[in-house]
Amino acid sequence: MTAASDVRILDQRNPEERDRPFLPGMGKTWLLPLYDVFTRVAGVRALHERAIELAGIAPGQAVVDVGCGTGNLSFAVLAAQPDARVTGLDPDGAALRRAARKARRRGVSLTLVQGYADRIPAEDASLDHVVSSLALHHVDDDGRVAFTHDALRALRPGGKITVVDFGGPAQGAEGARHPAHGHGPAHALRHLPGLIRSRVAQSPAVARNLGDGIVALLAGAGFGDAREVEHVDHRFGRVTFVQATRP
Repeated sequence: MTAASDVRILDQRNPEERDRPFLPGMGKTWLLPLYDVFTRVAGVRALHERAIELAGIAPGQAVVDVGCGTGNLSFAVLAAQPDARVTGLDPDGAALRRAARKARRRGVSLTLVQGYADRIPAEDASLDHVVSSLALHHVDDDGRVAFTHDALRALRPGGKITVVDFGGPAQGAEGARHPAHGHGPAHALRHLPGLIRSRVAQSPAVARNLGDGIVALLAGAGFGDAREVEHVDHRFGRVTFVQATRP
């Protein structure tokens, strides 16, 4: 008999953070209804599945998915390891509500926390894994540094962080196209590939990922063995898989 799912949304923001800005997953709040369709068409699921393979999550381990959005990486964790204890963290309340509906339909247990990457919802040295996919380039300089330091705090010794994001060797912006003017879901879906390519090519945060940017970020926080373990030349740019271990 399958246990009933337990899906919760918690709000860990303090009063000063209620109006703290963030960049939504699709760049614009009104594009959220297209997010899952677009990521499915774009083949993001394969990136999530590969990230979880590389992470090597074991039964019963505690995992926090930073920048979880509508929960797709969290669901990949639970598909690969149903007994994992997964928490998704994201500042976007609408995306979390969508993730909660999806979790209930799937019958899986998932804790969702509205908050920011610089404050991971876990006690010191309590996590086995921190995972994050295509979220780091949404975070500003201070937030990136704070995220890696807080991940180090939250992971147990020997715990692992796996980050998937645009990065790796620097590439030019050739071929980046700006979408034509217009509004509405059909227009947005048609032009989203150009929008994403343009954002990747021009984003200062993506530029900070290039070369060994993510590796250096993790090493600077005190992680051991920070390294790129794999990369993929995705249609929207080079995607790097970076891992590190808490000493």
